[in-house]
Amino acid sequence: MSQKNEKQLSESELMQMRHSAAHLMAAAVQQLWPDARFGVGPAVKNGFYYDMDLPVQLTPEDLGKIEQKMRELKNKKLPFERVELPVDDAIAEMDKRGQAYKVELLQLLKEKGSTAVAKETGDADVVDTDSSGGVTSVSFYKTGDFVDLCRGPHVNSTVQIGAFKLMNIAGAYWRGNEKNKQLQRLYGAAFATKEELDQYLWQLEEAKKRDHRKLGQELDIFVISDEVGPGLPLWMPNGTVLRDELERLSKEEERRDGYYRISTPNITKAQLYYRSGHLPFYREDMYAPMIIDDEEYFLKPMNCPHHHQIYLARPHSYRDLPLRLAEYGQVYRYEQSGALSGLMRVRGMAQNDAHIYCRYDQAKEEFLRVMNLHSRYYKLLGIDDYYMRFSKPDLNKLDKYVNEPEKWIEAMNVVKEAMDESGLPYIEAEGEAAFYGPKIDFMIKSVIGTEYAISTNQLDFLATERFGLVYTGEDGKEHPVYVIHRAPLGSHERFVAFLIEHFAGAFPTWLAPVQAVVIPIADRHNEYARKVYETLFNADIPNAINGMRVELDDARESMQKKIRKAQLQKIPYMLVVGDKEAEQGAVAVRLRNNQDLGSMPLDEFVARVHERVVKRSPEL
Repeated sequence: MSQKNEKQLSESELMQMRHSAAHLMAAAVQQLWPDARFGVGPAVKNGFYYDMDLPVQLTPEDLGKIEQKMRELKNKKLPFERVELPVDDAIAEMDKRGQAYKVELLQLLKEKGSTAVAKETGDADVVDTDSSGGVTSVSFYKTGDFVDLCRGPHVNSTVQIGAFKLMNIAGAYWRGNEKNKQLQRLYGAAFATKEELDQYLWQLEEAKKRDHRKLGQELDIFVISDEVGPGLPLWMPNGTVLRDELERLSKEEERRDGYYRISTPNITKAQLYYRSGHLPFYREDMYAPMIIDDEEYFLKPMNCPHHHQIYLARPHSYRDLPLRLAEYGQVYRYEQSGALSGLMRVRGMAQNDAHIYCRYDQAKEEFLRVMNLHSRYYKLLGIDDYYMRFSKPDLNKLDKYVNEPEKWIEAMNVVKEAMDESGLPYIEAEGEAAFYGPKIDFMIKSVIGTEYAISTNQLDFLATERFGLVYTGEDGKEHPVYVIHRAPLGSHERFVAFLIEHFAGAFPTWLAPVQAVVIPIADRHNEYARKVYETLFNADIPNAINGMRVELDDARESMQKKIRKAQLQKIPYMLVVGDKEAEQGAVAVRLRNNQDLGSMPLDEFVARVHERVVKRSPEL
């Protein structure tokens, strides 16, 4: 198994190998600390962990010792041997071995079944069958001297376990209950080959460097203030540039695709959200109401109902459709404080939102146009690794959805036909639709392989019924419209977080908060540096502010220090000016990647930046 490439392994084969690695680690720990008592040790994404009660507090140095012992055991080609025992015999055996946590699990299995154990411990691998009633027999796996309660399966021999590395030590309360003893949790990574493990370790290190929370502070993009509140980011000037440029991009693309821009308020009467279905279906994700003039108002969690009100403001005929309404709408959603993370998970966000009102015969074409819009954005931003996740309802369990099977089937057919015609890759996920219709999430990967759900698009047939969204057809009769919800760039917050990590903060020129910095070599060059700065500031560069985003660094510091400071701020161009440049009306251009372009006339540099901004080129 270790000789196969990970892509050739099924997910179940990978998890089997990683689960076997967890047993191998426990076997190594038992040899090093014979008094060790073991909790649970499942396979997880990219690796495994095991919770242990040890007579010593492990240190990072101990991980190397455990790894070495794991390799020794692996090379012994120890078999994974399965043994079944009646549950009472199993309890006696584990009690004899001093494995109190296993005894506790076995008693729980005997009384309540495997479902209870899986729910409490997070480990579904303790017995063969899922049951809510008690079990009468259980299986164990023996690896050398180590014996573990486990349903398996495992690899045949320890030598079949691929490349692994122990990563870190954490604390974990037994059975997830803080009233219980805190055990030591050892995490490990495991892959089929060393090359894949090395790639994963590189990704982890690179992810630390690219962490948007770290870079967001260093590059003055956003800040979270305790006095404002968690999950409510404040955008610094540099971050606001990113927002402005993304919004300018969306306005240009949406104008090309025939959208009208609108604007809606941030609070609304409760009545509107009852009508939309958000209060019955979505209330736990909304903020508490406020009372104004004896009526309940809510912070806006969605833009949809407001856009519907704009549609309803005047009658529409079949000739008016499709009608495409777009805004970067501010919304507020309650997230548990433990789920908040930088810009990725927030409580207040500005969405790249739009709603398309169309006839049934236009729905597929409109959905296809939305997918093509995604593709244009992603190509422009150098995002080439993405796919769609088609979320459908479980038609046998419509209690949490609108209970109209025929409409669901009709809507799903429209979406699936559009997806098939788009030629873009997609997977299907049953039971994950929105309550009012099927949805498509665009899943994108950064350059280091981190996957994000960045955009959600939905086909809504409930809104027509709840809001009376109709048009007058050629026959003079009223017909229901289809509503497409779309947000290709997601929210400013989440998309900027992705872009920070994707570009490692080194944004392309058109997006960079500061595009150039002018650096005089000595004080006597300050006057010319100021002229260069003013020329660039007023240059005909089609940014959101109409002019180059330029700074002048005339601080009394060495040129080398100024260059280093600009590189740390990931500014694309450093323009050094001295006697020669002042005499020739030029600038010496240095790129943030240390490439020296030498001296060039100032107007040539302006033309260079103009071209890259107009084309939104990734090149410097």
